[in-house]
Amino acid sequence: MPKHIESGLKYLAAVKLKEQGENQQKIAEELDIDRSTVSHYLNGRNLSWNSIDVAKTITDLCPEDFLTMVQVIVQDHGKARKILKICKNHEFEAKVKDSCIGCGLCVGLCFMKSIALVSLKAQINSRHCCGCRICENKCPTNSIKILEIEYD
Repeated sequence: MPKHIESGLKYLAAVKLKEQGENQQKIAEELDIDRSTVSHYLNGRNLSWNSIDVAKTITDLCPEDFLTMVQVIVQDHGKARKILKICKNHEFEAKVKDSCIGCGLCVGLCFMKSIALVSLKAQINSRHCCGCRICENKCPTNSIKILEIEYD
């Protein structure tokens, strides 16, 4: 069943990439699948609609649970990061206060690899942040704040 759900997640990612104007070859490269599979996804063939429903439910979970489920289902860090980045339903802005001591704990915790230490202070690339707030919750100085961006 996890492989079917992984296919459902890839289907959702392929649809999102198509909506963003990507062609089938680019989608195939991004998701590391062959172009004929992308064609099948986009034309509604050879799909398990129940798996797609489960995948949609997973994308609607809170960001930390979404991250956890994708990690467990996909079991390949690089592929999981791509699916999370493409399928996330919200954008986040990460802020780091001056109280950051540069311990680096957040760097090791960030599954999306969106945190780096620069001049002994955490720098977070908000574009890659999935909003799981693991870094925020584990920061020993409470220096990290992850805010969901609201669109009008």
